[in-house]
Amino acid sequence: MSSRTVLGVTGGALVVAAGVGGYMFWQQGQEVSKADDAARAAVTAFARDWSARTLDQATYVGTSPQAAAANFATATGALGNGPIAVNVAKFNRDGDNATATLRVDWSLGQGRTFSWDDPVQLVKQNGTWGVQVSANSSLWHPKLQADDSFAVNTAPGSRGEIKGAEGSDVMTNQPVYDLSIDPVKATEGSVTQLQNATDIPGLVTKLQAAKKSGSKAPIPVVTYRGDDYVVVQNAVEDLTGIIVEQRQQPLAPTRTWGQPMLGSVGPATADMLKKNPGKYRPGQIVGLSGLQAQYDQTLGATPGFTITPHSDTSQVLYGTPAKSGSTVATTLDPRVQTAAEKALAGQKGKPAAIVALDVKSGNVLAAANSPSYGIERAMSGHYAPGSTMKIASAYALLSKGFDPNTIVPCPKNVVVDGYQIGNFEGETAGKPKFSEDFAKSCNTAFVNATKGFSDTDLQKAANALGFGVDWSKQVGFAGAYAGNVPVANGPTDKAVSVFGQGRVLASPLSVAVMAGSVARGSMIPPALVTTPAQDGSRTPKPLDAKAIGELRSMMRLTVTDGTATELKKTPGGDVYAKTGTSEFSEGGKSGAHAWLAGWQGNVAFCVLVEDVPSGKSGGTVAAPVAKDFLTTLDAS
Repeated sequence: MSSRTVLGVTGGALVVAAGVGGYMFWQQGQEVSKADDAARAAVTAFARDWSARTLDQATYVGTSPQAAAANFATATGALGNGPIAVNVAKFNRDGDNATATLRVDWSLGQGRTFSWDDPVQLVKQNGTWGVQVSANSSLWHPKLQADDSFAVNTAPGSRGEIKGAEGSDVMTNQPVYDLSIDPVKATEGSVTQLQNATDIPGLVTKLQAAKKSGSKAPIPVVTYRGDDYVVVQNAVEDLTGIIVEQRQQPLAPTRTWGQPMLGSVGPATADMLKKNPGKYRPGQIVGLSGLQAQYDQTLGATPGFTITPHSDTSQVLYGTPAKSGSTVATTLDPRVQTAAEKALAGQKGKPAAIVALDVKSGNVLAAANSPSYGIERAMSGHYAPGSTMKIASAYALLSKGFDPNTIVPCPKNVVVDGYQIGNFEGETAGKPKFSEDFAKSCNTAFVNATKGFSDTDLQKAANALGFGVDWSKQVGFAGAYAGNVPVANGPTDKAVSVFGQGRVLASPLSVAVMAGSVARGSMIPPALVTTPAQDGSRTPKPLDAKAIGELRSMMRLTVTDGTATELKKTPGGDVYAKTGTSEFSEGGKSGAHAWLAGWQGNVAFCVLVEDVPSGKSGGTVAAPVAKDFLTTLDAS
């Protein structure tokens, strides 16, 4: 019994001891919780002050609130004044020290949010928790050094270049200079000087309007190529309120070279900004015309936006570096294009065009236009082709077995269904062979020779030569015109079509394709752009070999004894050609366009000169231009 009593007492003592120990553990837990809460409250208050940008109200260890706030302003100034959300993501305390991870979300505008995890340390000092500031690292981002700052970097990226055959330079990135007026700083005097130096009228009026409206937006004036800017540099650089900014832009060898086919580059227009506000932004450099506009998505750069430490701008903390545009590869041969440009320079701005093709491949070697800043007519023009259409008419006859030695009279006039048709200058050539009718370009002989044509014979022959068939998928140039030979709708329509009048339409490109097909002996759709890759087959389609051989002889006869004798002594070898003079009547005005199509060696070509003087023809106007082109090409 006594033993049970002893055990009972002992057990009671144990219960009492356990109760005292449990109280002590509970008390310690309460103290731990209070310490955790105090440390957590300190870091939560710091996160709140950061979010509110009231860093001078936080508690720090190692610096003063004012110094920390000043350091924050310096370090983060580049990020702007957008909303900030800072939250405590992780927390841990160990005695009088604690660590926390803050999740920072800084709104930069335009849908951008710069987010990062920022580790901070806290120390309890004199009974108060404060954020530890280190002399060796930044409090604001783990990748910033002490006293470092964020750098916001924007870059437009380099626009892609346009290349020619075998990677030759066509439009390459070169320095340009943008001149604009700061309406706040500029004076009427400085803008008057700018107006005189640039020879651009109306600038003072624009400045006055901007000042009256209170606009602070720069007023664009002009963009100069490097060699042009040198001429005005001294007169404009020190003018009050005149902004000169240099950048890179794709440029052709000269301002006029390859225009308007290649197109231009510049700031997005007001109309573009209005129609596509999501695609374009003010000041964005884009393609405005020609290939530059058509392939803007390929050529255009993706602007870069990055945030980095100021101490190491290669370390991207947020954003994406600029991405340069891609190359557009073409078949243009700079040597051939330059020769074409020089030949057209003699026209002194008169509307004209030259297209040159590689005979073997059908590739476009050159497409030159005059005036250079007018419409694109070489690839896209719509004209009656005149007697160059006799290439197709003759091929239609010869492929049916017609003998070029057949005598076909060339009277002054013929009557078809009551309609009188004559030759260009009302000439007659008696009773020559058909090959001579071709060389002398006799309309009436062709009308008589093709009386047996069906309504589709000319169309089929032209299509076989690549004229009037759809090769838009292969050429890679928006608006390139393949020509059109409609099904004849009556005897008169059929008669005038065989010498390229009536409803027949062509571009210089389509006529050059036809000449190239004869030179090659097969039809290949033309190509200008090869990258990005174009759709459609370019498999050669063979032509009637016998007919082609006879047609070649007739085109050579045109040069030696016909309407293209201007080309007889052209350097570089034998030239094969067909002249044409197409009459037109538009808007109460009538006149004629001069044509010449043919080839020399591996270069097929077509020359068009618009609205020639009365009595002039393809042989007297277009042929000399072709000779200049071939002569320059041979010498280059």
